[in-house]
Amino acid sequence: MTDDDKTPGGSPADLKAIRGQIDRLDQQIQGLISERARVAQSVGMTKRAGAQPGDYYRPEREAQVLRGVIQRNDGPLRDEEIVRLFREIMSACLAQQEPLKVAFLGPEGTFTQAAVLKHFGHSVRAVALSTIEEVFAEIEAGVADFGIVPIENSTEGTVTNTFDMFVASTLHICGEVELRIEQHLMSRQSRIDGVKRIYAHAQSLSQCRGWLKEHLPGVDCIAVNSSAGAARRAREDESSAAIAGEAASEVYGLNVLVHNIEDRADNTTRFLVIGRDLFAASGKDKTSLLLSSSHKPGALQALLYTLSSHDINMTRIESRPARRGEQEFVFFVDVEGHADDATVADALADLGREGYLLRVIGSYPRAVL
Repeated sequence: MTDDDKTPGGSPADLKAIRGQIDRLDQQIQGLISERARVAQSVGMTKRAGAQPGDYYRPEREAQVLRGVIQRNDGPLRDEEIVRLFREIMSACLAQQEPLKVAFLGPEGTFTQAAVLKHFGHSVRAVALSTIEEVFAEIEAGVADFGIVPIENSTEGTVTNTFDMFVASTLHICGEVELRIEQHLMSRQSRIDGVKRIYAHAQSLSQCRGWLKEHLPGVDCIAVNSSAGAARRAREDESSAAIAGEAASEVYGLNVLVHNIEDRADNTTRFLVIGRDLFAASGKDKTSLLLSSSHKPGALQALLYTLSSHDINMTRIESRPARRGEQEFVFFVDVEGHADDATVADALADLGREGYLLRVIGSYPRAVL
């Protein structure tokens, strides 16, 4: 008998009883998951003829389910852990109906792929593409059902290319993902003192500038196109290291030398889920708008006043060149609420009467976690 066979202050008989209880709970859990999957199959059968991705995947419904999971959670598992478990159950059950094809800004091992898995789970068909333009094109052509692209980082600011794609595209925002960005130093080396150069995306280098200056002064830092590309270079160059997420270390077979070397613990990137459809309200939503007006004094002030007069909270605003005339700009605006909410709908109607060219890019659930 070993110490592992005893519970603190208990006997082997106590431990055997606890293990038996765990076995019975596991059987019940497995039975309920199988029952849920069978129900999901029956839902798919009722929608099979002429079904579209939006008939299977309802972001507002999933957000409501996950919020309920959090509300019911009384521990000991953290909200993030219990949500991740339910996300994977939902993902596997949804795949019983029709596996979703989700395009993302690749290659494999990037933070965008991590956002795909966080939002959709591991039972989707994730397709890595080289550019944000390709992600939009795959969805517009109907090759992919949905896509995930980065939109902003809490320390490095906005991804302007994503904003610019919406000017010409007819796609909609269907959801958002907020991902805590954890940067790790990885290499084929087993010790940090063997590292002669570091490969990383330019933003990763910026996010880890302080740590690098303190711990690896004088080591060459080389910017590459992606964190996965950095990991690939480190795999090929034995005396180098990469800065990337943990998934990259697994994909490219690297040793994580130092975890969490980012300078800010709250480093977060927001991603957008894009698709061809608009969806119903979930109860806790955002609406993203694209607005343009004639180039005249007071246009932005009038926009802000209209939203304020309807008691609508604007969470962000960005301006981008409209690309159709000199000095013409479009505004990207995020507000709280769904476009079908009475107050938001009234504000949008007023903006139209004031001469704004307006398009609702999306009304979608706020990130659950």
